[in-house]
Amino acid sequence: MKILVTGSNGFIGKNLIERLSRVENVEVFKFDKNNTTDDLENYIEKTDFIFHLAGINRPENVEEFYEGNSGLTERIISIVEKLDRAISILISSSTQAEFDNDYGKSKLGSEEALRSYAQKTGASIFIYRLPNVFGKWCKPNYNSVVATWCYNMTHDIHLQINDKNALLTLVYIDDVVESFVSHLNNKSSNLECHIGTTYQKSLGEIASLLEEFKESRTSLVIPRVGNRFERALYGTYLSYLPTDKFSYELKGHSDQRGTFYEILKTLDSGQFSISTTKAGDIMRGNHYHNTKNEKFLVVKGEAIIELRDINSDEVIEYKVSDKKMEIVEMIPGYTHNIMNISNEEMILFIWANEAYNHDKPDTYYLEV
Repeated sequence: MKILVTGSNGFIGKNLIERLSRVENVEVFKFDKNNTTDDLENYIEKTDFIFHLAGINRPENVEEFYEGNSGLTERIISIVEKLDRAISILISSSTQAEFDNDYGKSKLGSEEALRSYAQKTGASIFIYRLPNVFGKWCKPNYNSVVATWCYNMTHDIHLQINDKNALLTLVYIDDVVESFVSHLNNKSSNLECHIGTTYQKSLGEIASLLEEFKESRTSLVIPRVGNRFERALYGTYLSYLPTDKFSYELKGHSDQRGTFYEILKTLDSGQFSISTTKAGDIMRGNHYHNTKNEKFLVVKGEAIIELRDINSDEVIEYKVSDKKMEIVEMIPGYTHNIMNISNEEMILFIWANEAYNHDKPDTYYLEV
């Protein structure tokens, strides 16, 4: 299948082309503002499906709205009709098409031209009135508050919030392109297409989350970023980090035994840490927890882990090493220790089910 994407160098266009690159037996023609009308005609002549994403939303004069939106759409339709072909066309319109302003009118004009084309030719058309789209590669300080705020937060620029209670209807770019691509094999016309997942979020909610994302590098507490809006916003936020800020240093603790670093703390599922232990039968631990539990994984070196029920004299021993990725559970009510028995530094990865609380550490010294 041969596909034409207009506005190929724009925010949605770049993400759509990336998605199309993973579709088998597809060839993509890219059209943007640097191409000519001759290019457009040449591409359309070979095209089976058109994703019409090109448009104008910040012109120098009002006439550009109509030339770049409804005008370009009419030009595409005219070329298709001259070829006497019924090519499927999907257009990214805007919720502004419902309003009486020049941008909205120019978008509505595009929709009306497509409806007329479909009635005349029987071609499949798909009209998406998109709300605020956010995600990677969106230009900041242009027409997306999410892009601007992600850029500002990652570049230490103060967020300007006029009304923190103002609500936005948002859709995530990955959901948009997945919905777009679904029409390649579904040729039934849909004059009013909608993205399946939308989010209603206030400016205050968005700003608060972005602040948490930024603070997580020092507090080590990561918000719930595993699904839905938080997942999408976190991925978007990270994409705006300057290249010299992809990394950040952890603050650890060191003594004669080695080092200990907290890596990440979750809101309700504990924390991840790492420790190093010097060679020479150096031992750590000799304590127990009443409720806290931990998972130990030696990722470098060899060690012996000992555990003892505090009401028993029986010592349970596990010999572990980096030759076998084996987790040993630290059970509540069992005092435990770990000794480096290798001739090199031993590195231990640790998960605890709760973040460390200095006031209530639930850690009590008792030799195994």
